[in-house]
Amino acid sequence: MSRYRGPRFKKISRLGALPGLTSKEPRPQKSGPGKDRQSRSGKRSQYCIRLEEKQKLRFHYGLTERQLLKYVRLAGKAKGATGQVLLQLLEMRLDNILFRLGMASTIPGARQLVNHRHILVNGRIVDIPSYRCKPRDIITTKDKNKSRALIQNYLDSSSPEELPKHLTLHSSQYKGLVNEIIDSDSSWVGLKINKLLVVEYYSRQT
Repeated sequence: MSRYRGPRFKKISRLGALPGLTSKEPRPQKSGPGKDRQSRSGKRSQYCIRLEEKQKLRFHYGLTERQLLKYVRLAGKAKGATGQVLLQLLEMRLDNILFRLGMASTIPGARQLVNHRHILVNGRIVDIPSYRCKPRDIITTKDKNKSRALIQNYLDSSSPEELPKHLTLHSSQYKGLVNEIIDSDSSWVGLKINKLLVVEYYSRQT
């Protein structure tokens, strides 16, 4: 299944806030045909609930189905709780780090910066959005007006927010630092997600 490129509002109306996909807020739900069918059919199935949790993760981080399954399998082989390791793997992606630093307004926007070769990691151009960042990595932009103007536009348009402690931003230098691997507290993700249900959804495929 390919990466989603359709209407973003449609997804957040169904799944709730997806800050990585768009900064827009979901509209209040009104009663309608969809809700009427759901009320008549009773409670949602366990499969449906798990599917929605998986979809939240997939659309928030902008992944294909194959990519997300790959991350779940990697997390299952690592030490620690699979759900928490999964979030750590996703949060340490280069496109997500740029988003967390405020150098891009969304993860798709960050992915575009990386694909267009505007981003350097430790002084070298990295054009792979899924590049896994490590502690002590230094993320900067090309020393060119166009690259820095793009980042400055994002920094100017976004409201300053407290960064998670594993990141440091030096906005005047267009530089971000990865201080450490993210901790076990997932509240900074900004996504209401039940990690266990995501793992359970993929349990038969892993």
